[in-house]
Amino acid sequence: QLQLMESGGGSVQAGGSLRLSCAVSGLTYSHYCLGWFRQAPGSEREGVATIDADAHASYGDSDNGRFTIALDNDKKTLYLQMESLRPEDTVMYYCTADEFQICHPVEAVLELSYWGQGTQVTVFS
Repeated sequence: QLQLMESGGGSVQAGGSLRLSCAVSGLTYSHYCLGWFRQAPGSEREGVATIDADAHASYGDSDNGRFTIALDNDKKTLYLQMESLRPEDTVMYYCTADEFQICHPVEAVLELSYWGQGTQVTVFS
């Protein structure tokens, strides 16, 4: 069974950067999809980024080129590098994964079956 654990959230001033990490365990097959979504209280989940086993990535419209998803296969860790953060990026971010699932476009991240516990990002002005 896939297990995911996020880290790296925190508080940062607007315009700053954060890197979220997600330790991934339990991947059995070479066909998988990993990604990030975010969710504010009372709101719908929003796909942020996905990456597949061929390292093809998709991003949500809210990224505007500010976010980069990456996977370190050796460390079995998924990253989300976030630059030029804005107060509206203040939400919980969740790492998600699945095997043999569609990975693109970014909305596919909402269909993946395994989530972490989430990590809070707070951007203050």
